[in-house]
Amino acid sequence: MEKHALITGGGTGVGAEIARHLAQTGAKVTIAGRRPEPLDLVASTNSRIYAVEADVTDENSVAQMFEKATQANGPVNIVIANAGAADSAPFAKMELESFQRMLDVNLIGTFLTFQKGLQNLKGQEYGRLIAIASIAGLHGYPYVAHYCAAKHGVVGMVKSLALELASKPFTVNAVCPGYTQTPMLQRSIDNIMQKTGMDEEKARAALYRTNPQQRFIQPDEVAATVAWLISEGARSVTGQSISVSGGETQ
Repeated sequence: MEKHALITGGGTGVGAEIARHLAQTGAKVTIAGRRPEPLDLVASTNSRIYAVEADVTDENSVAQMFEKATQANGPVNIVIANAGAADSAPFAKMELESFQRMLDVNLIGTFLTFQKGLQNLKGQEYGRLIAIASIAGLHGYPYVAHYCAAKHGVVGMVKSLALELASKPFTVNAVCPGYTQTPMLQRSIDNIMQKTGMDEEKARAALYRTNPQQRFIQPDEVAATVAWLISEGARSVTGQSISVSGGETQ
């Protein structure tokens, strides 16, 4: 059976690493995002990777994303909702616009990607829906209440949808990485440095101190977890939130 994975937020970081990993294993891959330059750069590394512009917060854009992916690579049977964003602020100073933006990208974007993806799985004998959530979907962190709320929502949605689809040959899971070495992490580090006056070493330590292994997660570790979830050996794994976080407890 030929596998075709659609990955949102596939132009950088974890999404790009998942795309490269799956393409190297022989799957067809469609990556989506709002900026064409990074998407095209990733697509240039492997002929199995196809890039399409899309905004996961826009329902019509998501529908068109699947249409273009299907036209280019055939039916999509692996849907990976990876697009996300992070911001930080004390709760008392958190603006409604910022809270809404975190929900739109991280939660609503996953909802739309899964809903349109499920329509594409209709009639197929194999399907995988995977959300790249966060360890912040399993417990709280200070100054990111809006991000945690969105990621907790993703985890709850995954659990519910997995039960709805349990009688079908589809699984639904979330992968929950800890702080991962990506451009988004670097922006968080820069933000800490700007707001606290810390140097980069101390800012990094402030983030990874919650990881018992005292390090950042690498994108290839997340990609390997996704590769296992789409394998035949994981066909009974559904409704799970798999922590890839160096042993952080909930």
